[in-house]
Amino acid sequence: MSGTYKYIPPRPAIWLPLLIPAVLGALIGLLTAEGRTILLLPYALSGAVLFALAAWLSIRLFEKNRLAAGLVTGGAFLLIGGFLFSLAFGVLMAIVGYFIGRMAIWLATGEYRLNLPPYATSSEVAWFYGFRVICGAIFLYLIVPIIIIIPLSFNATPYFSFTPDMLSLSPKGYSLRWYWDILQNGMENPNTSGWAFFSDMWENAQWIRAIKNSFWIGTWATLLATALGTLAAIGLSRSEMPWRRPITALLISPMIVPLVITASGLFYFFSGIGLAKTYTGVILAHAVLGTPFVIITVTATLVSFDQSLTRAAANMGAGPVTTFFKVQMPLILPGVISGGLFAFITSFDEVVVVLQLAGVQQRTIPRQMFSGIREQISPTILAVATILVIISIMLLTMVEILRRRSERMRGLSPA
Repeated sequence: MSGTYKYIPPRPAIWLPLLIPAVLGALIGLLTAEGRTILLLPYALSGAVLFALAAWLSIRLFEKNRLAAGLVTGGAFLLIGGFLFSLAFGVLMAIVGYFIGRMAIWLATGEYRLNLPPYATSSEVAWFYGFRVICGAIFLYLIVPIIIIIPLSFNATPYFSFTPDMLSLSPKGYSLRWYWDILQNGMENPNTSGWAFFSDMWENAQWIRAIKNSFWIGTWATLLATALGTLAAIGLSRSEMPWRRPITALLISPMIVPLVITASGLFYFFSGIGLAKTYTGVILAHAVLGTPFVIITVTATLVSFDQSLTRAAANMGAGPVTTFFKVQMPLILPGVISGGLFAFITSFDEVVVVLQLAGVQQRTIPRQMFSGIREQISPTILAVATILVIISIMLLTMVEILRRRSERMRGLSPA
């Protein structure tokens, strides 16, 4: 008998594809009640009934068509949420409804078992997906406070909350005024135009000055930390290096010691040699904080480095410097760049050391944000925070790309 065997999972009891959406609906109902005790139970029951009914209708009407079920359920939730609350809430409910419609078909047809062995028990299936739900909930708990500032940075009013116009997705509720304030804040004459405007902005705008300082200090601190950290990692990776563990612990101690203690020690030390309140002092301090990240990243890259390559280069007459730049550096370069990016992010986001070491001229973006929160609360801080989030995402994406490239070069992952 020829042919391939296709596993067809058994269909579960009807209560399963209804129970899970009902639980999700009850949770959303509790969140919608916004802590009002008298409404907790009615909202939870209403959410459970609505979601269970949507799942039941999806199963009965669409059977195996998950896309159609998701689209129809999402459209229905959009109308319900927009009519009862606001357009913004309706859009969020449409996303949830699309997910509920697809999930109901996925559960009812038993397709959730396709990623598991046929002999998996019910408890194993529950743990397999329960673990992923827990991880997803933790991820949302960590990421939502960061994401929520992005729409708030476009608020047309000087408030740190969502206005009725924003919730209804009205164009009047959104504005770029706080991003424009980044360019204008502190200018002597914001009403100028052309070259005069850009010249005044570049010289006098407070946020622009802070951005320039952050990139200037971060770039030099990153170069210094990358050079020192790479050399230290190469030395510590050698088996003949004495006292490797104590030296490693000492070099990465800035990651462990509280920043307040490190900043205080650097302040007293730099004050004695005239480096406090100077660019050089801040750069050196940030290099100290960034070096441990370079050491750890490059050391991890050197674990799989074949030391016989350096011995072969020495046998061919290459000196230590030539061996480093021609043999070692090309292979560990992704790890070096990743460590440098981590050092730059550390410098770019650091505020405790800057508070103690930096003067007025050395204000960075986090220092300016700290001053803005204490002296003049403005949604401009949210606009700057949004820009920082975007920059951090871009840098971390680059780190991940370099990490995968390093693994491919070392043969740890398929090309």
